[in-house]
Amino acid sequence: MGIFEPFRAIGYITSGVPFSVQRLGTETFVTVSVGKAFQIYNCAKLNLVLVGPQLPKKIRALASYRELTFAAYGNDIAVFKRAHQVATWSRHRAKVNSLLLFGDHILSVDVEGNLFIWAFKGVEQNLAPNGHIMLDNYFTPSCIMHPDTYLNKIIIGSQEGSLQLWNISTKKKIYEFKGWNSSISSCVPSPALDVVGVGCADGKIHVHNIRYDEEVVTFTHSTRGAVTALSFCTDGQPLLASGGSSGVISIWNLEKRRLQAVIKEAHDGPILSLHFLANEPVLMSSASDNSIKMWIFDTSDGDPRLLRFRRGHSAPPQCIRFYANGRHILSAGQDRAFRLFSIIQDQQSRELSQRHVTKRAKKLKVKEEEIKLKPVIAFDSAEIRERDWCNVVTCHMDTEQAYVWRLQNFVLGEHVLKPCPENPTPVKACAISACGNFALLGTAGGWIERFNLQSGISRGSYLDSSERRSCAHDGEVVGIACDSTNTLIISAGYHGDIKVWDFKGRELKSRWEVGCSLVKIVFNRLNGLLATVADDLIIRLFDVVALRMVRKFEGHTDRVTDMCFSEDGKWLLSSSMDGTLRIWDVILARQIDAIHVDVSVTALSLSPNMDILATTHVDQNGVYLWVNQSMFSGSSNVDSYASGKEVVSVKLPSVSSTKGSQAEDSDERPILSNPQPKDVPCFPIHNQQIPDLVTLSLLPKSQWQSLINLDIIKVRNKPIEPPKKPENAPFFLPTLPTISGEISFKLGDSENEEVKQVEAENHGRKSDILSSQLLHFLQSCSETKKFSTFTDYIKGLSPSTLDMELRMLQIIDDDDQQESEERPELHSIQMLLDYFIHEVSCRNNFEFVQAVIRLFLKIHGETIRRQPGLREKAKRLLDMQSSVWHRVDKLFQSTRCMITFLSNSQL
Repeated sequence: MGIFEPFRAIGYITSGVPFSVQRLGTETFVTVSVGKAFQIYNCAKLNLVLVGPQLPKKIRALASYRELTFAAYGNDIAVFKRAHQVATWSRHRAKVNSLLLFGDHILSVDVEGNLFIWAFKGVEQNLAPNGHIMLDNYFTPSCIMHPDTYLNKIIIGSQEGSLQLWNISTKKKIYEFKGWNSSISSCVPSPALDVVGVGCADGKIHVHNIRYDEEVVTFTHSTRGAVTALSFCTDGQPLLASGGSSGVISIWNLEKRRLQAVIKEAHDGPILSLHFLANEPVLMSSASDNSIKMWIFDTSDGDPRLLRFRRGHSAPPQCIRFYANGRHILSAGQDRAFRLFSIIQDQQSRELSQRHVTKRAKKLKVKEEEIKLKPVIAFDSAEIRERDWCNVVTCHMDTEQAYVWRLQNFVLGEHVLKPCPENPTPVKACAISACGNFALLGTAGGWIERFNLQSGISRGSYLDSSERRSCAHDGEVVGIACDSTNTLIISAGYHGDIKVWDFKGRELKSRWEVGCSLVKIVFNRLNGLLATVADDLIIRLFDVVALRMVRKFEGHTDRVTDMCFSEDGKWLLSSSMDGTLRIWDVILARQIDAIHVDVSVTALSLSPNMDILATTHVDQNGVYLWVNQSMFSGSSNVDSYASGKEVVSVKLPSVSSTKGSQAEDSDERPILSNPQPKDVPCFPIHNQQIPDLVTLSLLPKSQWQSLINLDIIKVRNKPIEPPKKPENAPFFLPTLPTISGEISFKLGDSENEEVKQVEAENHGRKSDILSSQLLHFLQSCSETKKFSTFTDYIKGLSPSTLDMELRMLQIIDDDDQQESEERPELHSIQMLLDYFIHEVSCRNNFEFVQAVIRLFLKIHGETIRRQPGLREKAKRLLDMQSSVWHRVDKLFQSTRCMITFLSNSQL
């Protein structure tokens, strides 16, 4: 691997697969696919609750039942319990297109007409189907459904237009409906018995009685295209919702047999799924535009309104930039949306408002796309003025003005910046000054003008008297930048001329020629270096103060799409259409790393902390995050894991941030941990997910603290008085009269003897059973050196039970001079010491293991002191403890220093 390792992808909500809805208790969850993974949302607020792992191929169908999720990919079906794959069903010879939850079974249908019946009870053992049905050769299945109250029966729709009713128990076809001479694209049951809804490719909806094979009512979509989704309302209202390939949702009144409402432009792509929530006037929809929406029917006229939604880019983003100290990403896409993504909490992602787009589009009777601003081609932001006024400026495709945005309110600003109103040309470049007060705009006509962001008033233009026309550049302005002190402005023209201007006086100070047409420039305010890329694919770095070229980087073989500096100015990152992303060391003047991805990078941005790199790619609607290994490993030598001039092929990050997105080659370099201090012994430390950190047990605090204070708890809970006998016994128990008047129960002689015998046996066996079970787990885990089972066992014990089991290993006769190997108690104590050494080295269940070690040493400390073999084990445990605590304490010290620094800076 290289410096940047794949982390995860954000901005994906759903892809082109119908969702699956399930209800757990009082909550409803929806499972959607995002390419090769799946996500589960809670419908109460559309919160993301679970992300599934990466599959080898894209998901083609989904089904869910309680904690189980079934995902069909290629010819196989993967079964997940929450996020863990527990089984894979592989019997299909063709691609699986449909899945149906049917009682305790899952039905799967492939494109060749094979239907398999799978039982998911005991899914780990049952990997073979329970049954198989082969459909007719002339019958190509397109959808599948189960009519309510029809025992063991399903209906299958075909692309030829016919319907078939099958009994999956007898595996026989019962009846075939002739159909309507149009391909069937969707089929759903209705709340009324024997009635189903069928959607066809010709845009017609047929409400059909399958018992008598009679038509109830037929509706026709006003828009062209197939009926792709249907859903009946279940809260008592006679409504049927239908979605088409044009993105329109139609609501039909079944009693009045007419169209009740139309949701125009509900989605920007074909509707994939519709579902009325159980006993609620809420309709949920999804489409191929990467969005999920929920509509509620609570208005007086019965029309639905948008209740809540989750949405990402419906077209690939082309400009990104980190914001809010690396916690958010500003992204502009070809779908005319300007979005803010959170890399920490997915619920905080949102689209910036363009002021009543939906209302204006409805009033003008046009599409929302026609009302929205054109796609953003460049933008700049300044966090310093977020609370004061608009702090983002955007340039749009073929637009003669620039727009400002107020990030604090996530809304379009009130000012529109129009440079050169006498001869308007499209704005091509923009920049905001370091103070956040001014915006600089460059146009296609070579004009550069400065605006005040607070008032939106022009503060003058920059003119070069040597040019033929009265403007800044002879051709298009491809880039503009401002230094950190509002002293200089740097601009670049398409014809290869770079000019430096006085910020306040607006006069030209210097200029130089690159020699070929420029494509893009990036300026670093910290070191004053300007990076330029031209048509010859060479990246040149110029010192703006010295007015000379200081670095020259070559290596890209196709058009360079984007560049960015690291925050400290030491690295320059560049991407190209050749599929490579290269990292250049500015100080050493060489390439230090290069990776190749299958899909070319179109834009990139490195966070201010240099810990995360964000990229966008061709035909990809998400934003992909990469982790900087040098920030999370102890090695300061970048060359130890960088590839140098060698280009390494890497897969794109996945949605689930699992190992499936790692490099395809097997010779990956592991993440290195911090080197050991010289005075600390070196031990083999087991690999962890995050180096130098400890993992807690997630047990309640009282459980492991009670182990430490168990003696105090026993003294505190000691009864003050002995238990009293009950004054009155239950009437149905036989009693004996006594002289003292106390109640005595009568038992038969045989029963009395049996009770005494059972009590004696239990008293003798109880401790043996508990102790033997603990020793059984410890012995088996010691042989395999995998102690996870033993850890889970002792974590499940109560503090008093664990104390008792440790005390049962205590040696009573210390004066007995037997050999160590002849004493089973010493062997058990030795295995426990090995267990503690292993767990401390792994730094897992840290606080629980420390509490158990304290209790163990309190009970067996004297025995360990007397035995030489145990003393050696204890010495190793002490050294391991010192090593781990040294690093943990060092980490805490650095954290305390950082907190103190932040507190002082705020004061």
